Amino acid sequence: MQVDIIGGARPNFVKIAAIVNAMQIKQKAGGDISFRIIHTGQHYDAMLSGNFFRDLNIPDPDINLQVGSGTQAEQTGNIMIGYEKVLADRKPDMCLVVGDVTSTMACAIAARKSGVPVAHVEAGIRSGDWAMPEEINRVVTDSITNWFYTTTELASNNLLDTGIEAHRVVLVGNTMIDTLLRFKSSFVKPACWDEFSLQKGDYIVVTLHRPSNVDGLDGLIQTLTTISETAKGHPIVFPIHPRTASVLQDKLPSLDNLRMIDPLPYLEFNHLVSHSKGVVTDSGGITEETTVLGIPTITLRDSTERPETVEIGTNVLAGSSPEALAPLMTQLLAGDWKTGSIPKLWDELTGQRIVEHLLSTHHSNS
Repeated sequence: MQVDIIGGARPNFVKIAAIVNAMQIKQKAGGDISFRIIHTGQHYDAMLSGNFFRDLNIPDPDINLQVGSGTQAEQTGNIMIGYEKVLADRKPDMCLVVGDVTSTMACAIAARKSGVPVAHVEAGIRSGDWAMPEEINRVVTDSITNWFYTTTELASNNLLDTGIEAHRVVLVGNTMIDTLLRFKSSFVKPACWDEFSLQKGDYIVVTLHRPSNVDGLDGLIQTLTTISETAKGHPIVFPIHPRTASVLQDKLPSLDNLRMIDPLPYLEFNHLVSHSKGVVTDSGGITEETTVLGIPTITLRDSTERPETVEIGTNVLAGSSPEALAPLMTQLLAGDWKTGSIPKLWDELTGQRIVEHLLSTHHSNS
């Protein structure tokens, strides 16, 4: 069986690492499976992309479409054009897409239009927020997918409720957690640890990237000011794109405990998160990782496509208003936080379950 594994953005690489590893193990055991990694180039900076391949032991991409930057429509179109040419040269037995980025949707469309079946890893998650480009990507991808690999029973039910046949929906667990657990013992202390004299359990990590939180400069400044002031002197470590940091530097009031740093490689970032007192974020994927790591997390969003991190995990939705953040920060710093638990099948075996199912579908069709 030949499988194309699609990756284009940082969250993709964390997810495909688990699948590639499971396929390599299966190959060594004599399994009839091969793969080629298609990097769309949606994230093309070496710091933001290349480090993930090195740190997570992912082989170099077999093909890089090198689409680069552009509008949503430009990236979607260029990815579809590039991948269509790849498929015209050689069609795989399956196109495997992960997550909910532009590359996920674009390659799924190109594959189906070329007669190649699609398997979607992390299918069925929904935020209900149509202002998020990712929500559109999820719904479009799932509308044309053949096999749905879900992270939770809720995600499975979201698909079943739309009339998708039960045999096409497979609860497999979470590939991000496979990767997290596999590399947890290899986390690397970042340079900022010593530079800022950080101490375990004595600092807050902040990550913000969604347009609703970072595009409005006044709102971003208010959010950072609130975090800083309610942190009561605890260091605030904020990995941020250098361009955004340079704009902020001239506008921010003096916040003595705010430390803005460049984005970190995966192993360094998760060292920082796993030793923190808590995380303030607008990322869905990070809330899955903090739930497994047991780190208190405040999400600056009104909704989440990963409600299990709130219902049984360590995550709390604060909404999008900075005013709602202050009491949650006080609660976090006081150590008065709920004890989370880990969702079913988030156990480092998700990649293995996906590979076994892929092979079973191939054998049943051959």
